[in-house]
Amino acid sequence: MRESVQAEVMMSFLVSEELSFRIPVELRYATSDPYAVRLTFHLPGDAPVTWAFGRELLIDGVGRACGEGDVRVSPADPETLGDVLIRLQVGGDHALFRSSSAPLIAFLDRTDKLVPLGQEGALSDFDASLDEALDRILAEEQSAG
Repeated sequence: MRESVQAEVMMSFLVSEELSFRIPVELRYATSDPYAVRLTFHLPGDAPVTWAFGRELLIDGVGRACGEGDVRVSPADPETLGDVLIRLQVGGDHALFRSSSAPLIAFLDRTDKLVPLGQEGALSDFDASLDEALDRILAEEQSAG
């Protein structure tokens, strides 16, 4: 059985209203963390950056503005399903991406075929995987601080 799906999506990285450039962004979904998707981007001269956030946030954000805090997803134009904005923020730093909704919807469809929405809890080792992931995050924070 396949345990993950991934897609490379060309997105516009919006630096300002006047400046943007297109970069490949990897989207990944794995049964080991069935509630989350991972978005990885690599800006020239920087190390790759990966964000994990709720799959349901991405699903909902294609059609309406969603998210509070560090990750926000919304249609660029609420009247159409044309483009989607993904805003990632830590403190005063942020990254804003614009993507066509079609590749996002195709990716989300593939995740739903792997683990149907609402069936994430049926995966037997999810609680152990969540505990393991939280332990790893806490250890990384302690070693960095």
